[in-house]
Amino acid sequence: MGGRERPVHRRDALGAGAVLLASALAAGCARGGGEAGVRGGDGGVRGGDGAGGGAPVSSPPVSPAYGSQAPAPSPYGSAAGPRRFPGWPGVITHGPRDRPRIALTFEGRGDPGLARAALTRIERAGARVTVLAVGSWLEAHPELARRILDGGHEIGNHTERHRDLAALAERDEHSAYEEIAACARRLRRLTGSIGTWFRPSPGPGATAPVRRLAARAGYPHVLGYDVESRDHAATGVPAVLRKVTGELRHGSVVGLSLARPVTVAALPLLLTEIDRRGLRAVTATELLS
Repeated sequence: MGGRERPVHRRDALGAGAVLLASALAAGCARGGGEAGVRGGDGGVRGGDGAGGGAPVSSPPVSPAYGSQAPAPSPYGSAAGPRRFPGWPGVITHGPRDRPRIALTFEGRGDPGLARAALTRIERAGARVTVLAVGSWLEAHPELARRILDGGHEIGNHTERHRDLAALAERDEHSAYEEIAACARRLRRLTGSIGTWFRPSPGPGATAPVRRLAARAGYPHVLGYDVESRDHAATGVPAVLRKVTGELRHGSVVGLSLARPVTVAALPLLLTEIDRRGLRAVTATELLS
């Protein structure tokens, strides 16, 4: 998909940690937790029996590697726009493999309460992430653009209405371009820039016409990923953990969803495992810088 290396799908040496995490949470899910029992809020994600009951999920521990304070504001804040990275391809799927850093990237759409809960959990762990926001989501919840940036994260463009951009570009390049440009204009109004990255919808791949349209809109690179969480189809937290931790390596870019209950529930254990491996979760721009 345009990266320098093919992703490694599973590393036996890391399997034990992933299995332990998955097993621990699987036990919790069997007692009544899981995707159906998670509710949005400012960190108020709760496990339940699918009918809204159950004890609160405890707040995630603060990672010792990051300290007890919230992450400092990212140097790629509200005024940051796209950057060109010489030597890197038009579609970037991972960062340098020789540094202990990874980038968690999130599709920005869906329940705003879950999105806020996810950001709170991420910040408690001292991590920074990249949110690729859908323009119509920002139209309905404009305060989330500022919320993302104020947390030390970066925000990018995931089209205006989350249409199938490759198929649209084959039929009508003008409409496809407007999907990118309309979200870019919205980001500029809300944040002062068109955002740091572009990712097409519905997935990370980009055809030649889509890459050309993205460059015309001001995005020199398309941000893909080499680790797909498949959280949109996951039946529970252990599935998300197994998929991500089984493929995670230095320089990985992970594709996640910001407002899926299973993802929000998985974040504390995922961030703990990232820290246990000596990795640091940074924005995609920091990963490449």
